[in-house]
Amino acid sequence: MIKITLPDGSIREYEKGITSMGIALSISEGLARNVLAAKVNGDVWDASREITTDSTVQLLTWNDTEGKSTFWHSSAHLLAEALEDLYPGTLFGIGPAIETGFYYDVDFGDRSFSQDDFENIEKKMMELAKQKNAYIRSDVSKKDAISYFTDKQDPYKLDLIEGLTDGSITFYKQGSFTDLCRGPHIPDTGFIKAIKLMSVAGAYWRGDEKSKQLTRIYGVTFPKQQELKDYLHVLEEAKKRDHRKLGKELELFAFSEKVGMGLPLWLPKGALLRERLENFLKKAQVRAGYQPVVTPHIGNKQLYVTSGHFEKYGKDSFQPIYTPHEGEQFLLKPMNCPHHCEIYKTKPRSYKDLPIRYAEFGTVYRYEQSGELHGLTRVRGFTQDDAHIFCRPDQVKEEFLKVIDLVLYVFKVLGFTDFTAQISLRDPNNKEKYIGEDEQWFKAESAIIEASAEKGLSTVTELGEAAFYGPKLDFMVKDALGRKWQLGTIQVDYQLPNRFELEYTGSDNQKHRPVMIHRAPFGSLERFIAVLIEHVAGNFPLWLSPDQIAILPISDKFNEYAQDVYDRLLVKDIRGYVDNRDEKIGKKIRDTEVKKVPFMLVIGEKEVNEGKIAIRKHGGEDLGSMLVEDFIQYFESEIAKQFAV
Repeated sequence: MIKITLPDGSIREYEKGITSMGIALSISEGLARNVLAAKVNGDVWDASREITTDSTVQLLTWNDTEGKSTFWHSSAHLLAEALEDLYPGTLFGIGPAIETGFYYDVDFGDRSFSQDDFENIEKKMMELAKQKNAYIRSDVSKKDAISYFTDKQDPYKLDLIEGLTDGSITFYKQGSFTDLCRGPHIPDTGFIKAIKLMSVAGAYWRGDEKSKQLTRIYGVTFPKQQELKDYLHVLEEAKKRDHRKLGKELELFAFSEKVGMGLPLWLPKGALLRERLENFLKKAQVRAGYQPVVTPHIGNKQLYVTSGHFEKYGKDSFQPIYTPHEGEQFLLKPMNCPHHCEIYKTKPRSYKDLPIRYAEFGTVYRYEQSGELHGLTRVRGFTQDDAHIFCRPDQVKEEFLKVIDLVLYVFKVLGFTDFTAQISLRDPNNKEKYIGEDEQWFKAESAIIEASAEKGLSTVTELGEAAFYGPKLDFMVKDALGRKWQLGTIQVDYQLPNRFELEYTGSDNQKHRPVMIHRAPFGSLERFIAVLIEHVAGNFPLWLSPDQIAILPISDKFNEYAQDVYDRLLVKDIRGYVDNRDEKIGKKIRDTEVKKVPFMLVIGEKEVNEGKIAIRKHGGEDLGSMLVEDFIQYFESEIAKQFAV
């Protein structure tokens, strides 16, 4: 008998050789019908694979990330089986699961292929899925693996086998298709109920431009047809909310090839949006005891050598800037923290001075590959709402808790209510990726874990996701469409204070090292705005809207009164514009709706005679006529509600 420990801590005994599916059946048949794979001692296995020693077992379903990944990887094999059946002689590269779905890189030879072929392939995949063929794992010697794919004349699989160790090679077979694969896979093809091929692209074998270009087919599958329908609906909504589309329509930002790829140009309305976000956080930071600082966009190369950023980002960053002075090199800054360390060093510090909190909206630069650039979410120059807290070791947890409070405040005001805090720790099996002593890492990781628990955050722990200098807490936010984004981060760092030899005089009159906390509630301002645009579909909160009001005179004889109203509102920091175009009021209203302006103030003869304005909200709600003073009071009360969190 062997002992199986389940996630709830309970221990059950089974005969040696029990499978995860057998364990599921012993609990309930309903559970067994939903088990896709299992995590055995931390590794994901086929549910049909025998367990021969005492083990910890987690049964994986569609609700688990690893369950979905297994489902989609198995679907890639189903796609390959369908392609081999429909197009004999097709050769196969790799077919992994990705964040949403899967792809397979294939070589069709001289055969042409396009999205027009998708429908026929989907039908074949469904036909094969209904056969409920089991995914069967087998261990294969390297010699036999080479022999099999030599007979099949598949150079891609032979290339993959060349890098594998004899004794570690496995094949998977379902129906008539056999593939070189580590697995794991779902029990059988019958779990796949809904299939959609999404797109086709070119992909060089092993990413090498000198190699042959293969055809990459992307797809997605689900265990229920309704889930596919829901997914496709979300994709359609996402297209409407795409920040690149709305950013252009709302005149927020633009890109120019002459300026350079990945370097956004903020138009007047977008600049105003940024300014309001910055001012919002600056006010919150002042209340929390932060001091503003400003640092240059470049720094001497030695600054980043000292910090470790040159080693970390040097190869992937912009190349050094050489000055007329021989041997002198500067870099576009990849991070603000080294500059803040130097500000800390400008004068002696006492334990009574700590904590010291420096805050800056600092623009940094990373040379992202052109193929990875995407609107505002992946750019080469971006602004971080960066702050660095220098504190004593005994203050770390308290300061961390205060930063969590600030992040939660930002999220509430901006309507991000669904999020998970990801505790990103060092990979214990790959410590050479990180700098610093084990004891310091233990203290830093413990402070994050304890603070997160104290705040009652919903957390997940990810090994290997820490920054190279310390662990961090990343906030994974779900937007209105249920998509996850990483927004906001807090990091504990014992390393940079060492590298920059930062000191303070303690109560014992001895020199000590401060601890550094890195903090950015928005993260990248560009990325944050992109996510916010898509989250609210361009309908920003009233306080944040670039244009909060549009004044629409019915004819040009009311333009003077309209301008007078605008001037009175502007004094109260209510921003917008007067639409004095020679257009009918219906068109003005329609155009203003498209611009998503929160309030339209319509002015005609009646309003002029009564000294009022007719108020119409975005979306069509009519609030009737008001005196300008009454509207100002109403407007300010609406703003106050949005901050009442």
